[in-house]
Amino acid sequence: MSTPRSSRAGRTPRESRVEMVELVLPNDANTLGNVLGGRVLHWIDLAAAIVAHRHCRQETVTVSLDQMSFLAPIRVGQLALIAARLTYTGRTSMEIRVDVTCEDLLSGRRQPTSTANLTFVAIDKKGRPAPVPPLILETEEDRREARAAESRREARLRARPEPAPKRESKQR
Repeated sequence: MSTPRSSRAGRTPRESRVEMVELVLPNDANTLGNVLGGRVLHWIDLAAAIVAHRHCRQETVTVSLDQMSFLAPIRVGQLALIAARLTYTGRTSMEIRVDVTCEDLLSGRRQPTSTANLTFVAIDKKGRPAPVPPLILETEEDRREARAAESRREARLRARPEPAPKRESKQR
């Protein structure tokens, strides 16, 4: 049986933060020498999954990814810097922000390339949503991010399609 949310110790965004570095190699790139968008999405999902798992210390699944834009290419031979942090927790869900930056190894120049907000849900051993620990907000930036995340969550819930009505089966 899952422990009620109120009795679980909360954690700060700092405790679950993830920073990853990937060297972009030819097998990561398209014919133009730019990293494949799917590869970037994979890195984003992986970083966010680690954050979610660190926060709740149980299995989690990706539920959604907000709009994704590729602002600049990451070229073969450059580094992809992936930084992920928890911005919001609900009863069973968590929002994680992931920022991707490229770094040129020769000049050291860095450029933001993409940002995504992912929603994860904790699941119990039976595959059902499970409560997650609360998010402890330490800084003004943490509080600002949490307010923005809560607004995004409300917008996602409003945009969710209505479930299809159940169809009656015909008896023969």
